[in-house]
Amino acid sequence: MSEAKLTNKELWRVFRHQLTIRGANNYERQQNAGFTEAMMPVIEKYYDDPEEKKEAYARHMEYFLTNDITSAIPVGVAAAMEERYATERDIDPDSINAVKTALMGPLAGLGDSLLNGTARPILAGLAISFVSSGLGWFGPIFFVIGMAIVSLGVRYLGVFQGYKQGVKFVEKIQSSGLISKISDLAAIAAFTIVGGFIPALVVINIPIEYTSGDTVLNIQEILDGLMPGVLGLLYTGLMYWLITKKKISAIGIVGAWFGILG
Repeated sequence: MSEAKLTNKELWRVFRHQLTIRGANNYERQQNAGFTEAMMPVIEKYYDDPEEKKEAYARHMEYFLTNDITSAIPVGVAAAMEERYATERDIDPDSINAVKTALMGPLAGLGDSLLNGTARPILAGLAISFVSSGLGWFGPIFFVIGMAIVSLGVRYLGVFQGYKQGVKFVEKIQSSGLISKISDLAAIAAFTIVGGFIPALVVINIPIEYTSGDTVLNIQEILDGLMPGVLGLLYTGLMYWLITKKKISAIGIVGAWFGILG
């Protein structure tokens, strides 16, 4: 059994293995196989005894489910705790799974709101605006590269800082209420920024004009004078009301619009 600390090279292996967190997703224990895959470099380093190695693998095959990207944080924390247990034997191995379980819910909320609910819509909106401006392939390329930077950056910080901070990291984020604060701010930012894309992405024009003598009244120009993009805003509000209040699916709305359904 090695008593040396994990090296940067070994942590990079943990980082690469963490990328497969969804590689063997299943409906019984969700991301457990992917998490175990991420822990392989740690387990193989510290456990020579076949029984201890078997116990370590079985420990991480328990149920685990959180956001794919922020799952890097419990991976880093678990690596630090496995190292501590293997070298010092001063912590209960059951506490490793307890910490993982405690982090699942908060990190799922953080990842879904900050990454899926904020970063992804913002980058997608910018990409769509680039395409609409005639920049062609730059939009999709921008989105893919942007999401890759966000995803890999969070995963890197999760593994390396999670390992560095270890159990202290868990205690810090739980006691400070940092996760809930970030989630709330992310939700506000997402709604504000995505709402700002409505005039550019939802464009509705009324091609109606009234002529009286030499005077021409253009309905669209009048509406734009009152509030530019007001029709797109009203249409978006109507769709939101139908989906959230009337519980009509988006597919049903599209089908009804084209006369396919109902």
